Amino acid sequence: ITHREILEVNSIRERDKGISRLLNTGLDMESLSICVRLCEQGINPEALASVIKELRKATEALKVRSIHLELE
Repeated sequence: ITHREILEVNSIRERDKGISRLLNTGLDMESLSICVRLCEQGINPEALASVIKELRKATEALKVRSIHLELE
């Protein structure tokens, strides 16, 4: 891998991080990179966004349930 290729990859990551921040996705760089790769492989972006939203809801529900169980 050349120095130029490393610079290009870093530039793309910074661009993606900026887009993520602008869209307020809340994704970390690793998760964002995975999502970008999935979309590049043909995954429907809207379907992917729906899955992420559902996973967040389920995670939040589990956290709330865990807190309630700890309080009992």
